[in-house]
Amino acid sequence: MARSDEQNRHAREKARENILQAAIVLFSERGVAGASIAEITSRAGVAQGLVNYHFGGKDQLVSAVIDRWFETVLSFARVDGAPDEALAAVIDGALMATAFAVPLQRAVLAMQQQPATHRLFAESEQRHAAGVTAAEDAVRDLFRARGAADPALEEVMLRSVLEGVFVKFAVFGETYPIEDARLWVHRLYGLPEPQHPLPLPLPAREGEPRPRASGTVVCAQP
Repeated sequence: MARSDEQNRHAREKARENILQAAIVLFSERGVAGASIAEITSRAGVAQGLVNYHFGGKDQLVSAVIDRWFETVLSFARVDGAPDEALAAVIDGALMATAFAVPLQRAVLAMQQQPATHRLFAESEQRHAAGVTAAEDAVRDLFRARGAADPALEEVMLRSVLEGVFVKFAVFGETYPIEDARLWVHRLYGLPEPQHPLPLPLPAREGEPRPRASGTVVCAQP
């Protein structure tokens, strides 16, 4: 029996997402240069030609991974509620996003060390410029509503704290005390202590010993 147009569309979308997820995992494990299209499509269970069909080539696939990272990071700033409730939701949403997207975060960290991907980062950042501005403005508005003297600085510092958590959790996985970090950030802003822990996954790279959460990690910026 021939498949319907809807079934064909769903199959195409599934194949594209499988390729994207396979690329995220392999980029996180080996970096962009160390992951071939053949390995990506083998992991995704699709023909090699589908990378060109869905993305146009490896650079465009890398750009799609960066775009997915921007979409994930920007999603947690869109919250409603009273200022304290909204700020708590931003913090918790950021931690949830990074915990559920550890391979994506690791892939991005690996890319940030590679000059060859800096242009792709810049292009993706430009595509998401409006969303970045809107997210930053939304967080500044939260701090303004809470009576902060310098909402713009508060937004920068909150982003810096959360990005530090992103990096540490991406590197150390389940050994990083993310729930304690969450409580610390809540206390930093005078927010009520959460009543329940976040329902976080505990991912780790298969076959690798897990490093302990100590030491310093430096993330180069694109």
